[in-house]
Amino acid sequence: MRCNIHGDHMVVTPALSEYVENKVSRLEKFDLLTASDECRVTLRVTKKRHTAEMTIPTPGAIFRAEESTEDMYASVDLVIDKLNRQIRKYKNRLETRNRQLLTSPPEAFAEEPAEAQESVVRIKRFEYKPMSVDEAILQMDLLGHNFFVFSNAETNQVSVVYKRNDGGFGLIEPSV
Repeated sequence: MRCNIHGDHMVVTPALSEYVENKVSRLEKFDLLTASDECRVTLRVTKKRHTAEMTIPTPGAIFRAEESTEDMYASVDLVIDKLNRQIRKYKNRLETRNRQLLTSPPEAFAEEPAEAQESVVRIKRFEYKPMSVDEAILQMDLLGHNFFVFSNAETNQVSVVYKRNDGGFGLIEPSV
């Protein structure tokens, strides 16, 4: 896996760069990650906090983690641990979902109306691939978000899955 490491308000030393690359290489034990995947690493220092942020976009999912401590090496270790748990959890869910798909069809979600947003504070742009509702829910859980925008493979339209207050999931689809 290739590492793109850059520092924000700091200079990345060769020793720190080598340490990060060594730690990231341990994630390659998962067959979900390939040599063509790229790991984006941002190391930042603000006041006395050393923050390590890593993002690994793969064809099936995006893995992202961020940790802050008073030591950059400790922050890197914590981020790697967090990514390790995310990847393992994703792999287990895929295996469970595949077993369930063999025994029963996935349940349909009820449509829910979208709520209006009052003001735009931040704009994010991202690439996405067509995926099923189940894959979108897995991706949302991996990122730790309350909603996830995706291209629905069944309808070929942009859809949104979200967590409901009752613990279930909702699906927002455009009406024609």
